[in-house]
Amino acid sequence: MATTPAIPTRPLGSTGPRTAALGLGCMGMSGMYGETDRAESIATIHASLDAGITLLDTGDFYGMGHNELLIGEALRTAPAAHREQALTSVKFGALRTVEGGFTGYDGRPNAVKNFAAYSLQRLGTDHIDIYRIARVDPDVPIEETVGAIAELIEAGHVRHVGLSEVGADTLRRAAAVAPIADLQIEYSLISRGIEEAILPVTRELGIGITAYGVLSRGLISGHFTRDRELAPGDFRGMSPRFQGENLRHNLDLVETLRKIAEQKGVSVAQIAIAWVLAQGEDIVPLIGARRRDRLTEAIGSVDVALDAGDLSAIERAVPADAAAGERYPAAQMAHLDSER
Repeated sequence: MATTPAIPTRPLGSTGPRTAALGLGCMGMSGMYGETDRAESIATIHASLDAGITLLDTGDFYGMGHNELLIGEALRTAPAAHREQALTSVKFGALRTVEGGFTGYDGRPNAVKNFAAYSLQRLGTDHIDIYRIARVDPDVPIEETVGAIAELIEAGHVRHVGLSEVGADTLRRAAAVAPIADLQIEYSLISRGIEEAILPVTRELGIGITAYGVLSRGLISGHFTRDRELAPGDFRGMSPRFQGENLRHNLDLVETLRKIAEQKGVSVAQIAIAWVLAQGEDIVPLIGARRRDRLTEAIGSVDVALDAGDLSAIERAVPADAAAGERYPAAQMAHLDSER
């Protein structure tokens, strides 16, 4: 019987908590990729905690509060030891309509504290470990938003400040207000935009990276096929990388990567996650598993050792900027401070 590999730990920046080298991104348990299974979602969170994964990442707007309630239920029903070790990472600020649309972001200090009050209630906890605005509010200086989180820390409601999808200049401005534990940003074999300007600044300032989209929403998992029909409401139906010729090109990259994975006796998903892990001890990949079988596969990546030859082969198979299509539709790309 196969055993679950022990997950090593990493510091989340110079001021953040120490966490398992993999975190669990819970967004997909509240829609975005079609129908979900509540019982399986909670079982997957429990299995993550049991395996040693400590960081649970969510957003108060995932399912309009559904995701936080789900995590709250999972924590209440988990063994006490797991509950005590769990770290909550919460994004806030997105404004949504009853129909599920997005209308902008609110980073005003009073709004920050309002969002936090609701999140604490839904999660059923007395503090949030890492708190971050999901996207910079263009009408509110980042200094004011971070300052409000710092006040929540002083009051004992939050432990650490995080950031999400911000560029190098915003990183510096935010860090001048309060210590920043981590920057949450997309980073994968086919999303490497942080390497030129953002990653050097996070390393200079001692800010960790929680990397989401490490499998590019399943695109480079090795499980996605060209003829797959997406369920109604699946975000990928609007994602440029999943459209037409872009999808064909990107899946061709996956097949090239598959050859390297097979030579090492691992799955495509495992080698893709292992590549992110190999980019630095300051990077914690968030795995978006919605089911226990996908979780088990992802955890196997911690046992995949990539030497210089492996990394060179992967680079040749999937060079930087090899992907076809932007990572978000144009309207959403416009909200990304990290892309300016």
